[in-house]
Amino acid sequence: MKNLYIYLVLLIIVASSCSSNDSEIKPNEKGTLTLHFDNVVGDKDLTLTSGVYTNSSSESFSVTTLKYFISNIKLKTTDNKEFVVPQDSSYFLVDESVEESQDLLLKDIPAADYNEVTFTIGVDSARSVSDVSKRKGVLDPAETDMYWSWNSGYIFFKMEGTSTAIDDSFYYHIGGYGGYSSDAKTFNNIKTISIHFGGDKATVRSTIEPEAHFYVDVLKVFNGETTLSIKDHPMVMFSDYSVNIATNYASIIEYGHVHNDPKK
Repeated sequence: MKNLYIYLVLLIIVASSCSSNDSEIKPNEKGTLTLHFDNVVGDKDLTLTSGVYTNSSSESFSVTTLKYFISNIKLKTTDNKEFVVPQDSSYFLVDESVEESQDLLLKDIPAADYNEVTFTIGVDSARSVSDVSKRKGVLDPAETDMYWSWNSGYIFFKMEGTSTAIDDSFYYHIGGYGGYSSDAKTFNNIKTISIHFGGDKATVRSTIEPEAHFYVDVLKVFNGETTLSIKDHPMVMFSDYSVNIATNYASIIEYGHVHNDPKK
């Protein structure tokens, strides 16, 4: 009985020590933070092609393609300090058909407790007009179908699918960064949003690998500030109406939860 008591005391001491070490931040300590984007339709998981859903216009639809850029990421700590992810490491393309693209791995993040993230849906104007040599990876115009060669601009958000409301497929290819000069001014569909984690925090440490989980509800593309009818607007690209769809997709991402798991 005495041995059991001693064992329990030692276990509590070890557990307290581990907890203390996890919360303690060492000088120049860094870690990773993963932002996971889970694409859903209302309270259902998004299933490409086979999933059938209904929007607020009572139109049934299926999604065959869903892609969008997430860029210019900033993180805020619980004591309101901001960390800006280096721009060259801050462009991601989320593709529902590519599972690994839904995990945005941010590296070399200063150790801290983070509870807010800010990012852009789209690609900023500066990068859109920069030399092609500076646009690699997901931004390489030659390697992506998220770029209008005829319009020299990125497609920020792409959703395609089918619907019984029309005889053909529908597609929404939304871009427009405001134009490269006052003479070439266009609408600006770049959307920057901030999401708070509520009472949760992502504990970035060299020994902990947090993952912040977000839900991306594509139903809100139809049921947002503007009610989008597939029958009335089956195909929208570089037009004034795209502003309405961009306003809708600015509110499709919500915070879910965070995991602070030990580093494997």
